[in-house]
Amino acid sequence: MASVFFTLILLYTTAISSSGVSGVPQLEPLNVTVLRGSEARFNVSLSEAWYSMSWMLKTVLILTINSDTGVSEHNPRFSVNNYSSADINCWEFIIRDVWRNDSGDVSCAVQEKPTQTAQLSVQESGTVRIVGGNMTVAQGHQAIIRCEASGWFPKPTVSWVLDGVVVDQNSYNSSSEALDGLYNSISLLTVRGVNSVQVKCLASVSALTTALSSSIYLVVEPPDWTVLIAVVCSIGGFALLVLLILGIVFCCKRRKEAKSSYQKEMGRTRSQIQRSGGAVEQRQGKDNPAYVIDGQTSVTHSEFNDSGYIQTNYTKYLEIPDLVKRNQAANGHASAYNTLGGTGVRKHRHVTIV
Repeated sequence: MASVFFTLILLYTTAISSSGVSGVPQLEPLNVTVLRGSEARFNVSLSEAWYSMSWMLKTVLILTINSDTGVSEHNPRFSVNNYSSADINCWEFIIRDVWRNDSGDVSCAVQEKPTQTAQLSVQESGTVRIVGGNMTVAQGHQAIIRCEASGWFPKPTVSWVLDGVVVDQNSYNSSSEALDGLYNSISLLTVRGVNSVQVKCLASVSALTTALSSSIYLVVEPPDWTVLIAVVCSIGGFALLVLLILGIVFCCKRRKEAKSSYQKEMGRTRSQIQRSGGAVEQRQGKDNPAYVIDGQTSVTHSEFNDSGYIQTNYTKYLEIPDLVKRNQAANGHASAYNTLGGTGVRKHRHVTIV
């Protein structure tokens, strides 16, 4: 690693020398972003001779290098490497086990030359996990998958991958909050169950070369028709029971109404009968004193007719012209008169049952 870095430095300084730039120190890189606990490296190069070089982190002097005596300060977290050659002077400054507080300016001053400054940014990598592990969802239903990224700085970038295909950002929602200087992020992905897939949640910051990830399997099961049939049967049975109860109530109501109507009608009939009782009795059969059977002039005394009534032979002569007319008008019967001896009318009385 050091040899590769030194080779890059030599190539860079050679390019500076060939372009005619000299006298002014060149500090590279100007922006360094690393993860907490790792190393940060800076290098300075110049083509002219020098005798004193100083390195500072923010405003604190870290170490001083003398061209004759070497490094004057010794700290296990800070060190330098000399990669100078006959044509160029090149020194590397290393900061080990960087902290969040190390973020800021990194400066190099060479004698009376202008001070060169670079920026150091320290990030923190937290954890990422999909809550709940593997999931099972019925075919056609939706599953909401929750991913949590905790303890990051700065706010992490959260993304999703389904069976190797990156999910569009519009298909999930992410939110973050800061706690004690670190960010916690939550992302929710909604997946419709079509086929069983591998679901992966990734979280990263710029200092990470490879994003951290957590993955689960979303298992899609075919629909359970047994449950559906049971639900339909339950609903159908309940509906049938309700209809049966309503039918019974309706029939009882109709029967009660019919009975009540019949009782009312019977009451009205009894009332009418009671009110018209006298008239009915008047319409019953009465004796017709003026009726005589055709061709019969006498009747044997104490002779019974078919109805069981005694027929009596009257010999008394009565003159009843008004009675005959009244009986004819009331009963509509024919009357016959026989004149006996020219002295009057002999009447034979019969009982007529109507």
